Amino acid sequence: MPTPAQNLLKSLDYSVLQQCMHCGMCLPVCPTYSETKEERHGPRGRIALMRAIADGELETTRAFGEEMYYCLGCLACTSACPAGVNYAELFETARAEVERTHVLDSAQRNFWRWSVVRVLFTRPRLLRLAGRGLWLWRVTGLQALTRTLRLTYLLPRRLRELEPQAPRIGAKFSHQLIKPVEQPAQQTPVRRVAVLTGCVQDLAFPEINRATVDVLLANGCEVHTPPVQPCCGSLHAHNGDVESARALARRMLDLINPADYDAIISNAGGCGSHLRHYDHLLHDDPHYAARAVEWSRKLRDVSEYLVEIDFRKPVCSPSPQTVTYHESCHLCHGQKVSAQPRAVLRAIPGVELHECAEAAWCCGSAGIYNITQPATAGRLQNRKMGNLRRTGAGVIATANPGCHLQIQNGLRAENDTITEVEHPVVLLARAYAAEYELLPKKQ
Repeated sequence: MPTPAQNLLKSLDYSVLQQCMHCGMCLPVCPTYSETKEERHGPRGRIALMRAIADGELETTRAFGEEMYYCLGCLACTSACPAGVNYAELFETARAEVERTHVLDSAQRNFWRWSVVRVLFTRPRLLRLAGRGLWLWRVTGLQALTRTLRLTYLLPRRLRELEPQAPRIGAKFSHQLIKPVEQPAQQTPVRRVAVLTGCVQDLAFPEINRATVDVLLANGCEVHTPPVQPCCGSLHAHNGDVESARALARRMLDLINPADYDAIISNAGGCGSHLRHYDHLLHDDPHYAARAVEWSRKLRDVSEYLVEIDFRKPVCSPSPQTVTYHESCHLCHGQKVSAQPRAVLRAIPGVELHECAEAAWCCGSAGIYNITQPATAGRLQNRKMGNLRRTGAGVIATANPGCHLQIQNGLRAENDTITEVEHPVVLLARAYAAEYELLPKKQ
């Protein structure tokens, strides 16, 4: 058993653990509690377990570790909590304690955590190389041939189940679509911003990053987009590797000095939620603490920033379309950005917004939850897809790459009237582009 000095939960400010009043307001909004109706699978029960370990009444066991990783980390409980419990800090500290005590260790788990979390997602060029390999695998026909010949059955069962969920990698990555510095064409810049391209977003949805730059240019921003950006560290922090998260935060701050910009723009809900808390992550680092505070002060989701600067409303749209909006958990609950993406959508001429029931209910993606907990993630995906289909909308808008992939995979399961899944900023960029097409052409 770890000594009290080593116990990460015990090292927390005890008032954070005491915040929970056990009122139960969190239970109806917790997806895992809704699944099982077991107290330990809800935020209140998990906090009770954390407090018992901090008090030395329980040891950090394998059962505790499995419970912490059964939690989605969706933070819906934080929106419902009347006491303002900082569940995000508790959740990440508990997972870090699980990793410190090695209660979930196995050769297979350790290999994947090392190769993916510690190696692949700390080296952006290596990640792009892996992405290029996946792209070649698809475009050369090897993927289709492997499926036709049923060679995927030679894979271990878990990998065989994951193969259909592999993201469709773009032909070009963000740095091939976006210049390091871009200026608005029709006006002198009134703001300077930096755009974060992300990891999965960079590989699978580079067009979202291009659209983000386009709408910022259309609103008078000079846009800086460093071509090789490190992972923000959210994957690491959410999976108990706090030291790697801190190292990646320092690399990001070395690359992008917040003092040089009016805002730092994120377009991925999960990344943005973590990026906003660099001040907490590096609060005791004498070299980076002040810069991290400035970074957190200037971090904005793209929809939030557009509303903040009173973005220009487009005057036309490519075609009328019905749209419904799925809220990324970490954008809605983590960043408290909910109305702004809807404001962007409603500002587009021809868009008819159909609200979705349980719009803020988790889709089951939750970082890598759909990989580690496929059964529960699958049920949440089905629940989400049912609600989305019932809106009758033809387009689903969402603002997080994990949600985007999860919903796309849900659509592949059967024929659908839903034609596409898009980021709100892509729909706005298309409307601006439609305006340009209507302008008189120079002779």
